[in-house]
Amino acid sequence: MSRSNKRKRNKMLLRAAATCGLVFLAGIDLACSNDPKAAATKSEVTLDPNLYTVEHPELFKLATVETRDLPTTLDANGTVTPDVNSTIHVTSQGSGRVVELKVRLGDFVKKGQELLSIHSSDLAGAFSDYQKAVADERLSQKFFDRAQSLFSHGALAEKDLQQADDTEEKAKLDVQAAEQHVRLLGGDPAHPTSLIELRAPISGTIVEQNISGFEGIKSLDNSPNLFTIADLTQVWVVSDVYENDLGEVEVGDTAQIRLNAYPDRIYHGKVVDISRLLDPATRSAKVRIVLSNRDGSLRPGMFAVSTFRSRKSQPRIVVPSTAIIRLQDKDWAFRKEGALQFRRVEVHTLGGTVDEIQPIRDGLKAGDSIVANALEFSSAVAEQGK
Repeated sequence: MSRSNKRKRNKMLLRAAATCGLVFLAGIDLACSNDPKAAATKSEVTLDPNLYTVEHPELFKLATVETRDLPTTLDANGTVTPDVNSTIHVTSQGSGRVVELKVRLGDFVKKGQELLSIHSSDLAGAFSDYQKAVADERLSQKFFDRAQSLFSHGALAEKDLQQADDTEEKAKLDVQAAEQHVRLLGGDPAHPTSLIELRAPISGTIVEQNISGFEGIKSLDNSPNLFTIADLTQVWVVSDVYENDLGEVEVGDTAQIRLNAYPDRIYHGKVVDISRLLDPATRSAKVRIVLSNRDGSLRPGMFAVSTFRSRKSQPRIVVPSTAIIRLQDKDWAFRKEGALQFRRVEVHTLGGTVDEIQPIRDGLKAGDSIVANALEFSSAVAEQGK
Protein backbone atom coordinates (compact mmCIF):
# COMPACT_ATOMS: atom_id res chain seq x y z
CA MET A 1 0.00 0.00 0.00
CA SER A 2 1.37 3.35 -0.95
CA ARG A 3 2.20 6.05 1.59
CA SER A 4 -0.66 8.33 0.44
CA ASN A 5 -3.21 5.56 0.84
CA LYS A 6 -2.02 4.87 4.37
CA ARG A 7 -2.55 8.54 5.32
CA LYS A 8 -6.12 8.52 3.96
CA ARG A 9 -6.87 5.34 5.90
CA ASN A 10 -5.58 6.82 9.21
CA LYS A 11 -7.73 9.96 8.79
CA MET A 12 -10.85 7.84 8.27
CA LEU A 13 -10.11 5.79 11.40
CA LEU A 14 -9.66 8.96 13.53
CA ARG A 15 -12.95 10.39 12.27
CA ALA A 16 -14.77 7.16 13.11
CA ALA A 17 -13.29 7.07 16.61
CA ALA A 18 -14.33 10.67 17.26
CA THR A 19 -17.88 9.95 16.08
CA CYS A 20 -18.13 6.92 18.38
CA GLY A 21 -16.88 9.00 21.33
CA LEU A 22 -19.54 11.63 20.80
CA VAL A 23 -22.23 8.99 20.57
CA PHE A 24 -20.96 7.40 23.77
CA LEU A 25 -20.99 10.71 25.66
CA ALA A 26 -24.48 11.54 24.38
CA GLY A 27 -25.66 8.20 25.64
CA ILE A 28 -24.27 8.92 29.06
CA ASP A 29 -25.95 12.32 29.06
CA LEU A 30 -29.29 10.77 28.06
CA ALA A 31 -28.93 8.14 30.73
CA CYS A 32 -28.24 10.79 33.37
CA SER A 33 -31.16 12.89 32.22
CA ASN A 34 -33.44 9.91 32.59
CA ASP A 35 -32.21 9.17 36.14
CA PRO A 36 -35.13 10.16 38.46
CA LYS A 37 -32.81 10.57 41.46
CA ALA A 38 -30.57 13.03 39.68
CA ALA A 39 -33.47 15.07 38.35
CA ALA A 40 -34.98 15.73 41.78
CA THR A 41 -33.45 18.73 43.69
CA LYS A 42 -33.69 19.02 47.47
CA SER A 43 -34.51 22.56 48.81
CA GLU A 44 -32.81 23.80 52.06
CA VAL A 45 -34.93 24.95 55.00
CA THR A 46 -33.66 28.17 56.66
CA LEU A 47 -34.60 28.67 60.32
CA ASP A 48 -35.11 32.17 61.77
CA PRO A 49 -32.84 32.40 64.87
CA ASN A 50 -34.89 35.26 66.32
CA LEU A 51 -38.24 33.48 66.17
CA TYR A 52 -39.21 31.36 69.17
CA THR A 53 -42.11 28.92 69.54
CA VAL A 54 -43.32 28.15 73.07
CA GLU A 55 -45.75 25.49 74.20
CA HIS A 56 -47.45 27.48 76.96
CA PRO A 57 -47.45 31.22 76.12
CA GLU A 58 -50.05 31.86 78.81
CA LEU A 59 -47.31 31.46 81.42
CA PHE A 60 -45.69 34.73 80.36
CA LYS A 61 -47.18 38.09 81.25
CA LEU A 62 -47.49 40.51 78.35
CA ALA A 63 -47.18 44.31 78.23
CA THR A 64 -48.26 46.82 75.63
CA VAL A 65 -45.80 49.32 74.17
CA GLU A 66 -47.02 52.85 74.97
CA THR A 67 -46.28 56.48 74.17
CA ARG A 68 -45.71 58.87 77.09
CA ASP A 69 -44.55 62.46 77.55
CA LEU A 70 -41.17 62.20 79.26
CA PRO A 71 -38.28 64.60 79.87
CA THR A 72 -35.33 64.24 77.53
CA THR A 73 -32.50 62.24 79.09
CA LEU A 74 -28.84 62.20 78.14
CA ASP A 75 -25.86 60.29 79.55
CA ALA A 76 -22.38 61.84 79.61
CA ASN A 77 -19.05 60.81 81.11
CA GLY A 78 -17.26 63.07 83.56
CA THR A 79 -14.98 63.34 86.59
CA VAL A 80 -15.15 64.73 90.10
CA THR A 81 -13.08 67.91 90.55
CA PRO A 82 -12.59 70.37 93.44
CA ASP A 83 -14.74 73.48 93.53
CA VAL A 84 -12.49 76.20 92.09
CA ASN A 85 -14.23 78.81 94.25
CA SER A 86 -13.07 76.92 97.36
CA THR A 87 -9.53 76.19 96.15
CA ILE A 88 -6.47 78.24 97.12
CA HIS A 89 -2.90 78.03 95.81
CA VAL A 90 -0.37 78.49 98.61
CA THR A 91 2.86 80.33 97.73
CA SER A 92 5.75 81.91 99.59
CA GLN A 93 6.43 85.63 99.22
CA GLY A 94 10.10 85.13 100.06
CA SER A 95 12.81 82.88 98.64
CA GLY A 96 14.92 80.52 100.70
CA ARG A 97 15.33 76.85 101.59
CA VAL A 98 12.85 74.47 103.22
CA VAL A 99 13.89 73.60 106.77
CA GLU A 100 10.94 71.42 107.79
CA LEU A 101 8.00 70.03 105.80
CA LYS A 102 5.06 69.31 108.13
CA VAL A 103 2.28 68.17 105.73
CA ARG A 104 1.96 65.93 102.70
CA LEU A 105 -0.27 65.50 99.66
CA GLY A 106 -3.74 64.30 100.71
CA ASP A 107 -3.51 65.59 104.30
CA PHE A 108 -6.39 67.51 105.81
CA VAL A 109 -5.28 70.82 107.34
CA LYS A 110 -7.03 73.43 109.43
CA LYS A 111 -6.92 77.16 108.85
CA GLY A 112 -3.75 78.62 110.42
CA GLN A 113 -1.96 75.26 110.64
CA GLU A 114 1.75 75.43 109.80
CA LEU A 115 2.58 73.78 106.49
CA LEU A 116 6.36 74.23 106.33
CA SER A 117 9.16 76.49 107.55
CA ILE A 118 11.63 78.24 105.25
CA HIS A 119 15.02 79.76 106.09
CA SER A 120 14.82 83.00 104.14
CA SER A 121 17.39 85.72 103.67
CA ASP A 122 14.54 87.92 102.40
CA LEU A 123 12.87 87.78 105.81
CA ALA A 124 16.18 88.40 107.59
CA GLY A 125 16.73 91.50 105.44
CA ALA A 126 13.17 92.67 106.09
CA PHE A 127 13.68 92.45 109.86
CA SER A 128 16.93 94.37 109.54
CA ASP A 129 15.18 97.15 107.60
CA TYR A 130 12.39 97.20 110.16
CA GLN A 131 14.76 97.53 113.10
CA LYS A 132 16.66 100.34 111.35
CA ALA A 133 13.42 102.15 110.63
CA VAL A 134 12.36 101.84 114.28
CA ALA A 135 15.73 103.22 115.42
CA ASP A 136 15.53 106.13 112.98
CA GLU A 137 11.99 106.90 114.11
CA ARG A 138 13.08 107.02 117.76
CA LEU A 139 15.91 109.38 116.91
CA SER A 140 13.66 111.66 114.84
CA GLN A 141 11.15 111.67 117.70
CA LYS A 142 13.86 112.91 120.09
CA PHE A 143 14.87 115.65 117.64
CA PHE A 144 11.26 116.71 117.28
CA ASP A 145 10.74 116.83 121.07
CA ARG A 146 13.85 118.94 121.47
CA ALA A 147 12.79 121.27 118.64
CA GLN A 148 9.42 121.78 120.32
CA SER A 149 11.14 122.68 123.59
CA LEU A 150 13.47 125.17 121.91
CA PHE A 151 10.64 126.69 119.91
CA SER A 152 8.57 127.18 123.06
CA HIS A 153 11.44 129.22 124.57
CA GLY A 154 11.95 131.24 121.40
CA ALA A 155 15.29 129.63 120.70
CA LEU A 156 14.26 127.96 117.43
CA ALA A 157 12.65 129.26 114.29
CA GLU A 158 9.27 127.93 113.23
CA LYS A 159 10.57 126.56 109.93
CA ASP A 160 13.11 124.43 111.82
CA LEU A 161 10.30 123.04 113.97
CA GLN A 162 8.29 122.18 110.85
CA GLN A 163 11.29 120.44 109.33
CA ALA A 164 11.73 118.33 112.49
CA ASP A 165 8.04 117.44 112.39
CA ASP A 166 8.30 116.42 108.74
CA THR A 167 11.31 114.19 109.47
CA GLU A 168 9.37 112.53 112.28
CA GLU A 169 6.38 111.81 110.00
CA LYS A 170 8.61 110.30 107.32
CA ALA A 171 10.29 108.10 109.92
CA LYS A 172 6.89 106.78 111.06
CA LEU A 173 5.93 105.96 107.48
CA ASP A 174 9.22 104.08 107.03
CA VAL A 175 8.44 102.02 110.14
CA GLN A 176 4.98 101.17 108.81
CA ALA A 177 6.35 100.14 105.42
CA ALA A 178 9.06 97.96 106.98
CA GLU A 179 6.52 96.35 109.31
CA GLN A 180 4.18 95.52 106.41
CA HIS A 181 7.06 93.97 104.47
CA VAL A 182 7.88 91.71 107.44
CA ARG A 183 4.26 90.61 107.77
CA LEU A 184 3.97 90.07 104.01
CA LEU A 185 6.84 87.58 104.18
CA GLY A 186 5.11 85.74 107.01
CA GLY A 187 7.08 87.16 109.94
CA ASP A 188 6.03 88.78 113.22
CA PRO A 189 7.67 92.16 113.88
CA ALA A 190 7.63 91.43 117.60
CA HIS A 191 9.66 88.23 117.15
CA PRO A 192 12.63 88.73 114.79
CA THR A 193 13.68 85.56 112.95
CA SER A 194 14.87 84.36 109.56
CA LEU A 195 12.33 81.49 109.42
CA ILE A 196 9.15 81.88 107.41
CA GLU A 197 6.34 79.78 108.86
CA LEU A 198 3.94 79.16 105.97
CA ARG A 199 0.41 78.52 107.27
CA ALA A 200 -2.81 77.27 105.71
CA PRO A 201 -5.13 80.11 104.65
CA ILE A 202 -8.24 77.85 104.76
CA SER A 203 -9.27 74.48 106.11
CA GLY A 204 -9.27 71.73 103.50
CA THR A 205 -7.39 68.92 101.79
CA ILE A 206 -4.01 69.28 100.11
CA VAL A 207 -4.75 68.25 96.52
CA GLU A 208 -1.43 69.37 95.02
CA GLN A 209 2.14 69.50 96.35
CA ASN A 210 5.11 70.92 94.42
CA ILE A 211 7.75 71.04 97.16
CA SER A 212 9.81 68.55 99.17
CA GLY A 213 12.07 68.73 102.20
CA PHE A 214 15.24 70.89 102.03
CA GLU A 215 14.36 72.08 98.55
CA GLY A 216 15.15 75.61 97.49
CA ILE A 217 12.32 78.08 96.90
CA LYS A 218 12.77 80.77 94.28
CA SER A 219 11.23 84.19 94.16
CA LEU A 220 7.49 84.48 93.67
CA ASP A 221 7.62 85.50 90.01
CA ASN A 222 9.28 82.26 88.78
CA SER A 223 8.18 79.67 91.33
CA PRO A 224 5.04 77.47 91.12
CA ASN A 225 2.60 77.26 93.98
CA LEU A 226 3.93 75.11 96.82
CA PHE A 227 0.56 73.60 97.77
CA THR A 228 -3.03 73.68 96.60
CA ILE A 229 -5.66 73.39 99.32
CA ALA A 230 -9.27 72.61 98.42
CA ASP A 231 -12.35 72.62 100.60
CA LEU A 232 -14.00 69.37 99.49
CA THR A 233 -17.26 69.79 101.40
CA GLN A 234 -18.62 70.79 98.00
CA VAL A 235 -17.30 69.43 94.70
CA TRP A 236 -17.96 69.67 90.98
CA VAL A 237 -18.80 66.94 88.51
CA VAL A 238 -17.58 68.11 85.11
CA SER A 239 -19.05 66.12 82.21
CA ASP A 240 -18.25 66.19 78.51
CA VAL A 241 -21.36 66.70 76.37
CA TYR A 242 -20.85 66.30 72.63
CA GLU A 243 -21.71 69.07 70.21
CA ASN A 244 -24.68 67.16 68.76
CA ASP A 245 -26.27 66.80 72.23
CA LEU A 246 -25.74 70.33 73.58
CA GLY A 247 -29.27 71.33 72.62
CA GLU A 248 -30.62 68.71 75.05
CA VAL A 249 -28.98 70.30 78.14
CA GLU A 250 -29.79 73.64 79.78
CA VAL A 251 -28.68 75.40 82.95
CA GLY A 252 -31.03 74.38 85.74
CA ASP A 253 -31.71 70.86 84.44
CA THR A 254 -31.56 68.11 87.05
CA ALA A 255 -28.92 65.41 86.87
CA GLN A 256 -28.33 62.02 88.42
CA ILE A 257 -24.72 61.07 89.10
CA ARG A 258 -23.43 57.51 89.31
CA LEU A 259 -19.86 56.71 90.32
CA ASN A 260 -17.82 53.60 89.61
CA ALA A 261 -16.71 53.64 93.24
CA TYR A 262 -20.30 53.47 94.55
CA PRO A 263 -22.44 51.71 91.92
CA ASP A 264 -25.41 51.38 94.29
CA ARG A 265 -25.60 55.10 95.14
CA ILE A 266 -27.21 57.88 93.11
CA TYR A 267 -26.27 61.53 93.68
CA HIS A 268 -28.62 64.33 92.67
CA GLY A 269 -27.59 67.77 91.43
CA LYS A 270 -28.34 70.56 88.97
CA VAL A 271 -26.54 71.96 85.97
CA VAL A 272 -25.00 75.29 87.03
CA ASP A 273 -22.84 76.07 84.01
CA ILE A 274 -22.29 75.04 80.39
CA SER A 275 -18.94 76.04 78.90
CA ARG A 276 -19.03 78.60 76.11
CA LEU A 277 -15.98 76.93 74.57
CA LEU A 278 -15.91 73.70 72.56
CA ASP A 279 -12.97 71.31 72.73
CA PRO A 280 -11.81 71.07 69.09
CA ALA A 281 -10.33 67.59 69.65
CA THR A 282 -13.42 65.90 71.15
CA ARG A 283 -16.11 68.29 69.85
CA SER A 284 -17.56 68.50 73.36
CA ALA A 285 -18.30 71.17 75.96
CA LYS A 286 -17.83 71.01 79.74
CA VAL A 287 -21.06 70.86 81.75
CA ARG A 288 -20.69 71.54 85.48
CA ILE A 289 -22.80 70.10 88.30
CA VAL A 290 -22.36 71.04 91.96
CA LEU A 291 -22.69 68.30 94.61
CA SER A 292 -22.57 68.42 98.40
CA ASN A 293 -19.79 66.27 99.87
CA ARG A 294 -20.17 66.57 103.63
CA ASP A 295 -19.16 62.95 104.24
CA GLY A 296 -16.06 63.26 102.03
CA SER A 297 -16.98 60.22 99.92
CA LEU A 298 -16.50 62.11 96.65
CA ARG A 299 -12.81 62.35 95.82
CA PRO A 300 -11.24 64.40 93.00
CA GLY A 301 -10.49 62.29 89.96
CA MET A 302 -13.33 59.79 90.42
CA PHE A 303 -15.03 58.71 87.19
CA ALA A 304 -18.72 59.61 86.98
CA VAL A 305 -21.64 59.13 84.59
CA SER A 306 -24.15 62.00 84.54
CA THR A 307 -27.73 61.51 83.39
CA PHE A 308 -29.27 64.86 82.49
CA ARG A 309 -33.05 65.32 82.53
CA SER A 310 -34.47 68.34 80.75
CA ARG A 311 -37.38 70.35 82.12
CA LYS A 312 -39.20 69.97 78.78
CA SER A 313 -41.24 66.83 77.99
CA GLN A 314 -41.44 65.04 74.65
CA PRO A 315 -43.49 62.01 73.49
CA ARG A 316 -41.45 58.83 73.83
CA ILE A 317 -42.02 55.14 73.14
CA VAL A 318 -41.77 53.38 76.52
CA VAL A 319 -41.73 49.80 77.77
CA PRO A 320 -41.33 48.27 81.24
CA SER A 321 -37.66 48.18 82.20
CA THR A 322 -38.00 44.42 82.83
CA ALA A 323 -39.00 43.90 79.18
CA ILE A 324 -35.45 44.70 78.05
CA ILE A 325 -32.64 42.15 78.22
CA ARG A 326 -28.96 42.78 77.48
CA LEU A 327 -27.35 40.17 75.23
CA GLN A 328 -24.12 40.40 73.23
CA ASP A 329 -23.78 44.14 73.96
CA LYS A 330 -27.24 44.81 72.53
CA ASP A 331 -30.69 45.44 74.02
CA TRP A 332 -33.51 43.07 73.06
CA ALA A 333 -37.26 42.63 73.62
CA PHE A 334 -39.58 39.71 72.78
CA ARG A 335 -42.56 40.74 70.63
CA LYS A 336 -45.60 38.46 70.27
CA GLU A 337 -45.96 37.31 66.65
CA GLY A 338 -48.66 34.64 66.82
CA ALA A 339 -50.49 32.28 69.13
CA LEU A 340 -47.32 30.39 70.06
CA GLN A 341 -44.57 32.51 68.53
CA PHE A 342 -42.45 35.41 69.79
CA ARG A 343 -39.80 37.36 67.91
CA ARG A 344 -36.65 38.73 69.48
CA VAL A 345 -36.18 42.32 68.25
CA GLU A 346 -33.28 44.69 68.86
CA VAL A 347 -34.18 48.00 70.53
CA HIS A 348 -32.17 51.17 71.17
CA THR A 349 -32.78 52.74 74.56
CA LEU A 350 -32.80 56.44 75.48
CA GLY A 351 -31.01 57.30 78.74
CA GLY A 352 -31.92 55.60 82.01
CA THR A 353 -35.17 54.33 83.43
CA VAL A 354 -37.87 56.62 84.82
CA ASP A 355 -40.09 54.98 87.46
CA GLU A 356 -39.22 51.51 86.11
CA ILE A 357 -40.13 52.65 82.59
CA GLN A 358 -37.50 52.48 79.84
CA PRO A 359 -37.75 54.96 76.93
CA ILE A 360 -36.61 53.56 73.57
CA ARG A 361 -35.70 55.21 70.28
CA ASP A 362 -36.61 52.45 67.83
CA GLY A 363 -37.21 48.72 67.44
CA LEU A 364 -40.83 48.74 68.65
CA LYS A 365 -43.94 50.83 67.99
CA ALA A 366 -46.88 51.82 70.15
CA GLY A 367 -49.42 49.01 70.42
CA ASP A 368 -46.94 46.14 70.10
CA SER A 369 -47.45 43.30 72.58
CA ILE A 370 -44.22 42.21 74.26
CA VAL A 371 -43.14 39.91 77.06
CA ALA A 372 -43.13 41.88 80.33
CA ASN A 373 -40.19 39.94 81.84
CA ALA A 374 -37.58 39.31 79.16
CA LEU A 375 -35.12 37.56 81.46
CA GLU A 376 -37.71 35.03 82.62
CA PHE A 377 -38.82 34.33 79.03
CA SER A 378 -35.21 33.94 77.82
CA SER A 379 -34.45 31.43 80.58
CA ALA A 380 -37.62 29.42 79.84
CA VAL A 381 -36.83 29.26 76.12
CA ALA A 382 -33.29 28.11 76.87
CA GLU A 383 -34.62 25.30 79.11
CA GLN A 384 -37.15 24.30 76.43
CA GLY A 385 -34.39 23.98 73.83
CA LYS A 386 -32.35 21.52 75.90
